[in-house]
Amino acid sequence: MTDSAKLEEVERRIQIVEDNLRELIEQAAAYSGAADEERAADRIAEQQAKLDALRQERAALLGED
Repeated sequence: MTDSAKLEEVERRIQIVEDNLRELIEQAAAYSGAADEERAADRIAEQQAKLDALRQERAALLGED
């Protein structure tokens, strides 16, 4: 896979994770109860970690280390 194709794939995955985060935050706002809030917080943290990793990968592909 060329760097351009890799970059396109990373950009696509970033968009997916950003969409997931927006949806999870909206859902978390509607939850009530400690267990639901904790589960939502865990899922948001997981998606944020994925987003951070993808942004680092994109920066490496762009030579922005």
